[in-house]
Formats: sequence, C-alpha cells, structure tokens
Amino acid sequence: MAWLVLFLAGLLEVVWAVGLKSGFTRLWPSLVTLTAMALSVLLLARAMQAIPMGTAYAVWTGIGAVGTVIAGIVLFGDPLTPTRTVCLLLILAGILGLKLHG
Repeated sequence: MAWLVLFLAGLLEVVWAVGLKSGFTRLWPSLVTLTAMALSVLLLARAMQAIPMGTAYAVWTGIGAVGTVIAGIVLFGDPLTPTRTVCLLLILAGILGLKLHG
C-alpha cells in the first residue's frame, strides 16, 4: 500500500509541476497547483512511514521528473530527442531498482 501512496504522490508532483507553467496568474490553476503540492508532500510523508526515506524521496522525485518530461512533450511540445529518451530510461531504471531493492 505504501508504494501505491508513493506513486500517487509522484503523480501529484507532476500535476503541480505542470501547474507552475501557469505562473500563478489565474485563480483556479493556482489553487489546483497549491493543493497538488500539499497533497503530494503529505502522501510522500505517509509513504515514508513504511519505505526508507532515501528510497521514497528518490522514487518520488523520479516519478515527478519522468512524468513532468512526458507532460511537457505531450502538452507543450517539448522535444523528445534520443538523448532525452535514454536519460528518461535511466531514471526509470533507477526507480525500478530502488523499488525492487529498497
């Protein structure tokens, strides 16, 4: 269950990272961003009760990083180059390694 909570925390990190793109210039996107920030950190703290701190934090940031890059590609037309693809795969490999051995 802790891994599911951590995964949801990571997804919420993607939500708030995408929300930062709005620059806090509109009320509702700003509220969604702030709410996602708070929930993401609260869920991370919850997951850390059962998962080692370093593992949980690294997986949380990894999910956020990979998810945010994918969101940037899909939503904002950010480039997907071979080098970026390899780097994303390396982050995913690190997340998987921590999950299996953390």
